[in-house]
Amino acid sequence: MKIGLVYVKGAVPGFEDFGFLPTHLLKGNGMVKGEKAHKVLDGLIIPGGSIMESGSLTGELGEEIHRMNQEGKFILGICSGFQVLAQKTDIGRRSPCPIIKEGLGILDVSFSPLISNDQVEATIVDESFLTRGLRGETISGFHCHTYGQLEGEGSTILKSKIKRVNYSDSPQEVVAGVKNLEGNVVGTMLHGCLDENPALVENILEFLGASEKQVQGIYNDNKELLKKIKQEVGIETGLKPFETVNKTMNKFREGADRIPPTLMIASTGSDSGKTFISTGLAGALYKKGLKVAILKVGPDIRDIVPALYLTKGKMEKYSSIKIGHLGWMELSLALENLKKSQFDLIIIEGVMGVFTGILNEKIPYSGAEIALAANIPVIMVSGCNKGGIETAAVDVVSQVKLLEKMGIKVPGIILNRVYNQDIFHHVQKYIKKETLTRQVMALPKVKMKQRGTTPEVEIKLEEFCISALKTAEEHLDLNKILMMAHEPEFNGYLTREDIENFF
Repeated sequence: MKIGLVYVKGAVPGFEDFGFLPTHLLKGNGMVKGEKAHKVLDGLIIPGGSIMESGSLTGELGEEIHRMNQEGKFILGICSGFQVLAQKTDIGRRSPCPIIKEGLGILDVSFSPLISNDQVEATIVDESFLTRGLRGETISGFHCHTYGQLEGEGSTILKSKIKRVNYSDSPQEVVAGVKNLEGNVVGTMLHGCLDENPALVENILEFLGASEKQVQGIYNDNKELLKKIKQEVGIETGLKPFETVNKTMNKFREGADRIPPTLMIASTGSDSGKTFISTGLAGALYKKGLKVAILKVGPDIRDIVPALYLTKGKMEKYSSIKIGHLGWMELSLALENLKKSQFDLIIIEGVMGVFTGILNEKIPYSGAEIALAANIPVIMVSGCNKGGIETAAVDVVSQVKLLEKMGIKVPGIILNRVYNQDIFHHVQKYIKKETLTRQVMALPKVKMKQRGTTPEVEIKLEEFCISALKTAEEHLDLNKILMMAHEPEFNGYLTREDIENFF
């Protein structure tokens, strides 16, 4: 039996395992190994990502999806894949007027902006090929979306209980899954629904009428598919990870029962470029043959999706480090989960400014507390886009001095969006004189062609990610950055009194 997985720019085929069901890749030409998809596939899974923003829904692909629906084959769209099956999606977040992307119209529902990044429980409220016999049952998964407001006449099959909406605590129940009238097409906002709920996988296999031998064949073919997916950096980039790494990088392969060497990418404030730099480093190091884990401080896991797009990495429960009541997993437990992992390096993207929230009554509530608690070295990023290069230098010096006072190592500083090298060289000397940091680096202001290159607003994954990767390769010494990482060790958090003493 053959189960397709849509593999086009903007899709995230490694984001989850999809119950280990996909056996063949379906690309934008609508073909599977030279044949039209509807003739060879028994079912189809459309993954999340930025398929609609990236304009990857071709006419050929859309036609094959329609043909599979007409023939009664199962189709499951997850998040962005759900949008593909819907009527339309308004991707105009922060735009004065809607920016509409048309879907295939198989599911009678439309999307508009609503951010959710929660681990969730969802209640099954109706039957479909996916939910047959499970009405009233609760399943688990996670949300990771910018466009989660659903409207329309589609038949609801899932309702999720979410805690936060658009960065604010707002517990509510929302529509998280819809089916077509025949029940063979389902769209859901629930990532990980197949991985975390075996009953859903069993329903798919039963819908296919798969024998025990055919089920084993599906799982065997899936193993080969996963290997194939991992052989490319991103999608349709032509970039392949090196099979061997150099001597400097080889040290990161030692110690199977140790937490991999770790770095935090923190910043002086929001919009400094943490996501761009974290993505570029993750992609460039993956391309060099290292297995890179990417984590996020706090709940907004959307920020690490671009890095996972390049590395084909999976979103795990440890991917979001808790601060206060926000996020998924406590730091100590996240590190314990990573102890026996196959990763060579862990990159942790900070949240807002490194000190944002440090005086909150909840502990921990800032990137600085996370770094100090596990002795994680920090690369500090300061953006030059708001106050200029000079202000960026003054800001980063003042913050690095406080980090050093707290006992946090800052082996590297990056001034981002540098527009004048002469001014940078002047402030580079100033930064080195005022701090203990010896590696003071500059990244240029990168020109993006069009809307769709800001994760917070709207992102075309392939353009953003490849730009980040190339910028890191051309302007950062990857070997030196690797040498800044070291094995973390959780030692506990500062008390409220300790923190106040630094201020």
